[in-house]
Amino acid sequence: MAGMDYLADERKKAEFDVQSMKIVWAGSPEAFEVSNRISKLVADDPVFRKDERTMLPRKELFKNTLRKAAHAWKRIIELQEEASRLRFYVDEPAYTDLHWGMFIPAIKGQGTDEQQKQWLPLAYKMKIIGCYAQTELGHGSNVQGLETTATFDPRTDEFVIHSPTLTSSKWWPGGLGKISTHAVVYARLITDGEDHGVHGFIVQLRKLEDHTPLPGITVGDIGMKFGNGAYNTMDNGVLRFEHVRIPRNQMLMRVSQVTREGKYKQSDVPRQLVYGTMVYVRQTIVVDASYALSKAVCIATRYSAVRRQFGSQNGKPETQVIDYKTQQSRLFPLLASAYAFRFVGEWLKWLYTDVTQRLQANDFSTLPEAHACTAGLKSLTTTATADGIEECRKLCGGHGYLCSSGLPELFAVYVPACTYEGDNTVLLLQVARFLVKTVSQIGTGKPPVGTVSYMGRIEHLMKCRCNVQTAEDWLKPSQILEAFEARAARMSVSCAQNVSKFASPEEGFAELSADLAEAAVAHCQLIVVSKFIEKLKQEISGKGVKQQLEVLCGIYYLSLLHKYQGDFLSTGYVTPKQASLANDLLRSLYSKVRPNAIALVDSFNYSDHFLGSILGRYDGNVYPKLYAAAWKDPLNDSVLPDGYHEYVRPLLKQQVLTAKL
Repeated sequence: MAGMDYLADERKKAEFDVQSMKIVWAGSPEAFEVSNRISKLVADDPVFRKDERTMLPRKELFKNTLRKAAHAWKRIIELQEEASRLRFYVDEPAYTDLHWGMFIPAIKGQGTDEQQKQWLPLAYKMKIIGCYAQTELGHGSNVQGLETTATFDPRTDEFVIHSPTLTSSKWWPGGLGKISTHAVVYARLITDGEDHGVHGFIVQLRKLEDHTPLPGITVGDIGMKFGNGAYNTMDNGVLRFEHVRIPRNQMLMRVSQVTREGKYKQSDVPRQLVYGTMVYVRQTIVVDASYALSKAVCIATRYSAVRRQFGSQNGKPETQVIDYKTQQSRLFPLLASAYAFRFVGEWLKWLYTDVTQRLQANDFSTLPEAHACTAGLKSLTTTATADGIEECRKLCGGHGYLCSSGLPELFAVYVPACTYEGDNTVLLLQVARFLVKTVSQIGTGKPPVGTVSYMGRIEHLMKCRCNVQTAEDWLKPSQILEAFEARAARMSVSCAQNVSKFASPEEGFAELSADLAEAAVAHCQLIVVSKFIEKLKQEISGKGVKQQLEVLCGIYYLSLLHKYQGDFLSTGYVTPKQASLANDLLRSLYSKVRPNAIALVDSFNYSDHFLGSILGRYDGNVYPKLYAAAWKDPLNDSVLPDGYHEYVRPLLKQQVLTAKL
């Protein structure tokens, strides 16, 4: 039946205005309009088909991605569309991501005005294609440990870029393997025998005439990666330099320079500006986490309503899986997390703008806090999202394991986010150092700012006790904030005290790193909870929309309180009885979400094309589509598989012979 909506009954149950919620999710009516238009444009364009992606061999898959990227660029020029939204809905990792997302921002952030004038017009028109060559075979997170060298030769006014060891090979940069013509290469700057640490250089890799590598450059792809389709659309690359010479003015010189005579000097532009780029990139990663998690949750929620299993009495239909409390207690906290991450991502956009304006006015007071905050939120949201997508796959039972469910590919595309732009555990330890430092500065007349301002009330937070008497008391935002603040503050203080017992802070940090990471998680969860609560204080229009968001906010913080009960009990803020009341309230909130679950995932406004999932189809018509998709697999092109005559037939024939004996 065409156009039958198997989820229509679910949609009728909604107690809020879905259109208004779509606007809340998009961020504004304008943002909704743009996203809605572009997502339809992509879904309706046959070039952007992706249902065959998991079945293509690597070479075909890659060529297909190049075709989509070229087509997307054509559409962007013809329609003057917003490029980043179009790339988002095309939903395929490609060399363009690194060109726009890393190469251009690096030149903008670290290039002088002259360098920007020289390189950006070419990059904006895609007359050159760039990547970001930092990570090496032997070093990723430890940027200071990179081994590639850039040695200044004063006789010719050039830098000599060289890979002195096998482990100094650049390894992983996306776009590098086959497509980039240029790279921002990070290398140790050496002048007159002195090592000045790692700096960025613009290096041409391939000839613009015929795309062959320039002399002294060895470059290629690093091979297949995890999953089918997924990140295999990207040419992650390897790159080696054999004494490659570039002009001196191709060192990115906004922050530090090398003069014609080979003197190294810092400019009056503060080093901290480089961190601005990092804050920007990590903020976009948090926003991406909310999208990836919401996709997985949308698939799992719709399918949980379609799928029926057990509980059939006297011929009645079986129970919808979404009605089981075990399903709700695993699924609904992920639904709430998707909204929570969306709102903290919105707030980070504001933070980035604020920090940028301050940096331009030479005010660096909020930078350490902003840096710690984006590092911590990048780690928290990407870890939770990667785990959440995998949980959604399990929530879909066996069929979630099919590529046509969309979940294996979504997972495989998403998981590298836990490693790139800062390994998640390394980032938590950076946050923990910042927290310990903040604790040590309390009472020095330097009040903590921004997301650590609660540390200024440390005396109260160290001794206050939770005064919840009934389950409903856990609905009070002030009560929740105090609980999360007390837990975070006590864990940070306890870490700081334990570190100080060691002979040196370094020894303490090394020994206690697991505890420090836990304290950082507690602090980051507090940020997300507090931003969700702040969001609810804003003007939110639409029938029942605010009420739904309040329920989701409650589920978010209560599910954390339940999952991390050990922290809350061991720091002594809550009693076991109060923790159990919180769990009772959480259970009752699941019942409140249940009738609205389908409408809440409809509010993401994802097209079937974007979701790329038969299980998550808008109309819920899952089984006929799964059945039809199976027959499209290349293995079903012939009745007898290749190899039957060589390997199966002889086996069957010899069994007949032995049976006769």
